[in-house]
Amino acid sequence: MLRGFYTAASGMISQQRQQEALANNIANANTPGYKADQTSLRAFPELLLKQMGSQESLPTTQGGLQFPIQKTVGSINTGVYVQEAIPNFAQGDIRETGIATDIALVGGTMPDETGSLFFTVQNEAGEVRYTRNGNLTVDGQGFLVTNQGYYVLNDAGDPIQTNGMEFTVSSEGILQTPEQAVQLGIAYAADGNGMVKEGNDLFTGDAVQAPEGATFSIHQGFLEQSNVDTMQTMTDMMNAYRMFETNQRVLRAYDESMGKAVSEIGRIG
Repeated sequence: MLRGFYTAASGMISQQRQQEALANNIANANTPGYKADQTSLRAFPELLLKQMGSQESLPTTQGGLQFPIQKTVGSINTGVYVQEAIPNFAQGDIRETGIATDIALVGGTMPDETGSLFFTVQNEAGEVRYTRNGNLTVDGQGFLVTNQGYYVLNDAGDPIQTNGMEFTVSSEGILQTPEQAVQLGIAYAADGNGMVKEGNDLFTGDAVQAPEGATFSIHQGFLEQSNVDTMQTMTDMMNAYRMFETNQRVLRAYDESMGKAVSEIGRIG
């Protein structure tokens, strides 16, 4: 019976964590470039139960011999858990804004259709990070930055100085100002599943400068929207809620049975 408590409780915890991931997706449904999290549930390793005991041999002499025996009962599973949350790097819808500092990274694939492409930025600690959010602006010093204030980097890993809003970005990612032309830093991650979310639309992980053969285009005055499917996410949230309630009822039934075992059976004995 105690094992049933753990199984039902693990089901409730896993559904709660799945619900939290889905709620976070809904909260970021309007965040440009946001990639929805997909949770995966996994069962705990199965246990093999065996009945252990002893068997007395035929008494040929006084006080027969005892031989240990093991009888296989079967396997048992002790519940599930949320193994990981994997970002879905599918392309979001592209929306026209008409704002010069909004740029959308469209496509972002390799010839073998693996991996993902990102804008390269620099966080407040001076570390390189990656994002798909092209909702940019120009700070007071004339640098191109994200809305959170992170410097947007060029292909040499340096912040991009625009000295104002008078600049254009070609489809190949060449940013042109009256003084210079620089290539936006576009990074390629061969294993998209290895990229880890860090908050504020930033990713960290193993990524390199986009190699030759990477197919993408930059659209100035456009934004890539979140790829959250709100209708499907709401349906998944309802399913997770129902599964949580089901495990809750099972847990309550075990609790009532345990109460009877303690109060009624114990009193009869």
